[in-house]
Order: sequence, then C-alpha cells, then structure tokens
Amino acid sequence: MIKQSINSKLRTKCGVSILALLFIPSLAAQQPLSSVESILSFEMAIKLAQKSDPWLTGNFHKQRSIESMSTAVSTLPDPKISIGLANLPTNGFDFGQEGMTQAKIGIAQMFPRGDTLTIKSQQLRIQSEAFPFQRQDREAKVAVTVGSLWLDAYRVQQSIALIEKNRSLFEQLADIAEASYSSALGKTRQQDIVRAQLELTQLEDRLEKLGQQKNRFEGMLSQWLTKFSTSNDSVETTLYSDFSLHDIELSHQIPQIDLLNNKLVHSQSWLNSQELVQYFTSHPSVIAIEKKVSATKTGIKLAEQKYQLEWGVSASYGYRADDPMGRSRADLFSVGVTFDLPLFTENRQDKEVQSAIFKTEAIKTEKLLLLRQLLGSYSSAKGRLLRLKNRQNLYTSKLLPQIHDQAEASLTAYTNDDGDFAEVVRSRIAVLNAEIDELTLNVEEQKLNLELNYLFIGSIKTAMTTNNMNYISSGQYAASAGEK
Repeated sequence: MIKQSINSKLRTKCGVSILALLFIPSLAAQQPLSSVESILSFEMAIKLAQKSDPWLTGNFHKQRSIESMSTAVSTLPDPKISIGLANLPTNGFDFGQEGMTQAKIGIAQMFPRGDTLTIKSQQLRIQSEAFPFQRQDREAKVAVTVGSLWLDAYRVQQSIALIEKNRSLFEQLADIAEASYSSALGKTRQQDIVRAQLELTQLEDRLEKLGQQKNRFEGMLSQWLTKFSTSNDSVETTLYSDFSLHDIELSHQIPQIDLLNNKLVHSQSWLNSQELVQYFTSHPSVIAIEKKVSATKTGIKLAEQKYQLEWGVSASYGYRADDPMGRSRADLFSVGVTFDLPLFTENRQDKEVQSAIFKTEAIKTEKLLLLRQLLGSYSSAKGRLLRLKNRQNLYTSKLLPQIHDQAEASLTAYTNDDGDFAEVVRSRIAVLNAEIDELTLNVEEQKLNLELNYLFIGSIKTAMTTNNMNYISSGQYAASAGEK
C-alpha cells in the first residue's frame, strides 16, 4: 500500500513536470532580437537580390548598345575620295607629254536600296523596346527564386527551433524514466530508458540533417546577396556588411503574401484556356516576345528592299599640264551614276524574303509555347494551392487538436499508472512531426503565392504592405514594407 502511494506520488510529480514543458511557450521566441540590422527579412532579401543582379545591368547595356546602333544605321555610308594619276606615259613619265595624262581627284557616294536605312533603324529600335520588359520579367523571376530560397531557409530554421524546444522535454522524459527505474517503485522498464535515449539520438540526427539543409539554402541564398563591382578591367567582390555567407539569421515571422487575382485562384471553378490567356497577354515576357515578332516583321520589309536598285553617284576632276609647246590644255570634269539591276531574283531576293517570313513565323511559335507554359504553370499552382488549403484546414480543425488530445491522454494515463511510457514518447513525437508538417504547409502556401503572383504581374499594379505583399508591375517587384 505504501509502495503504491509512493509510486503514485512519483508519477504525479513526473507528470506535472512533463505537462509544464508541454504547455510553456518557448522563451527564445519572447526574447528581443539582439541585432535587428543583421537579420535578413523576406522583403530585404528580394530587394538586395534585385539591386545586385548583374544580369539587369548587362541587359541595360545591351539596350543602350542597340539604341545607339539604330541611330548609326540610319546614316548614309561615308563618301569615298579617290586621288590618282591617269594615263602617265611610261617612256619618260613626263606629265605634260601626252594630252590624256591628268591628275585626278574624285568623290563617290552610294545610296542603299529603297528605304533600307529607315527600316534598319526601325527594326533595331523595336528590338530595344523589348529590353525593359525583359528586365521586368527578370526582376519578377528573381523575386520568386530568392523568395522561395528564403522561405525554404525559414522552414529549416523554424524546424530546428521546434526540435530544440522539444529536446528538453525528451531529456526530462529520459531522466524521469531513469529515476523511476532506479527507484524500483514504478513499472518503468529498462527498455523505456533505452527508448528515451534512442529518441534523443534520433532528434540529434534530425538536427544534423536540418543543419545540412540550412547550409545548402544559405549557400544558394548568399549568391544573390553578393555584389560585384568592376573597375580597371578587374573584378572586385563586395559583400553586404550586415550578412555573411554562413549562418544567415532570418526574421522569425513568416511573410503573408497577398495573392493577386485571389478570387480567380481560389474559385472552385476553372476557366477555359481561351479565357485564361487574357490574363497572360500583358505578362512582360510575352510582351518582350511580341516586340521580337514585330522586329522580325520589319525584317520582311527589309528583305523586300532588295528588289530596289542600289545606286551611287561619282564625280571627278582631272588636271592636265600644258603641252610641250606651252599651250594650255583644258582640265576635265567627269560625272556618272552607277546602279545594279536585280534581274535574277528567284534564288536570291525571293529566298531572302521567304527566309524573313519563316523567321517571323518561328518567333510566333515562341509566344505560343510561352503562353502554354504560363497556362500549365497556373493550372499546376492553383491545383496544388487548393489541395494545400484543404490540408491546412484538416490540420487546424482536426489533426492537430486530435494529436494534442492523444498526447495529453497518453500522459494522463501514464501518470495514473495506467499507461505505457513508450506511448507517451510516441505521442510526443507525433506532436512534433505534426507541428513541423504544419510549418511546411504554411511555407508551401507562400511559395505557391509567389509562383502565382509571377503569372499575373502584368495585369495588376499593387505594392506590398507589411502583412500583405505582392508584386509591382514596374520597377522593383518586391519592395519592402510600404515602399513603391
């Protein structure tokens, strides 16, 4: 009777200790951040990545290059000057011996076929108009890539925090099992001690695996935070001083990304392809291809100019010396026109026009392929998001409460000497796994919002707020809170 009383008191004391660990919130989450400046937030990561992306700088230089070339090609070719001696006698090289001998200076100017210069300039100007849209698309893609990497790193960071929070619980479970076994008052068995130690070891292994994932995502993220500067034909690396390539500290709050076209995405009804295409025709990548198509259409006009004449004018002045008798000779002036005759057009001009037409049609297929890709991406992302929402609702309304109830019930049964220690451990592992799964679902939701917002960046112009973030259709696509 006394033994049972002592056993009951011991288990009650142990159970109170375990319950305290289960329901006391993590102290780490309540502690103030030591260095806010060194914490990399979601918005900051995207802004820094867009700001330091060398692709954008290179694309801008390409645009300026083509714009300059469009001005250069609209100018007539330089005239050609010729200077020489004509008909100089070889039997004495006397300049005044023969009447045909003269010193000549001439000038010639060629004129390209038809409106070739104007059309070439127009073609390059249209090509340059595609580059701003390419940069918009690149900024949006950088936002998706960097945002997804940040969210993956955040998931790993918070998973580590959850395991660390629960590790102290399993350590105390192991101590309780060992104390109960040593007292010989309860029904704790040696295998319970081994099981508790095994769970601790497995938690250590999970932490190591998560540490590997953390290093992987940090490495992938850090490349976007690296800024390069070039000077004197050498590359100098400049890293942002607040962040290192290792142990990047992320903010502890998951971003809530406002979904563009929210009603369309969350609607249970699905629009047909023809209706959906209207949302993607204003996408920057689609407009960039349309500019490319327009430029190749101009190439057809350029090829048609080959049927026109290419002509030129030339003029020369010939100076003649006095004859051997001292009489003055008249100087000579010549003028002429040259042009070609495009008579054999079947295998040249006709084929060049056909080539330009086929090239235009080929570029059109690029647009069709891109639209198909956007449609497929939307269908995939929307389907995954709707399924994910169902899982989130299941976790919130049923799964998590049931797992917590089961954990509490198994602990209560154990403290009342009516349960098994292994069941207590299993229930706590189930709670931990469910919390990590819920975290993963929340992160995946934000990643899908990023993917879907990329598809609609051409249709809606909105900025991010502190808790509601989406893309701006011009300039930075993921500005920090409140900025445009």
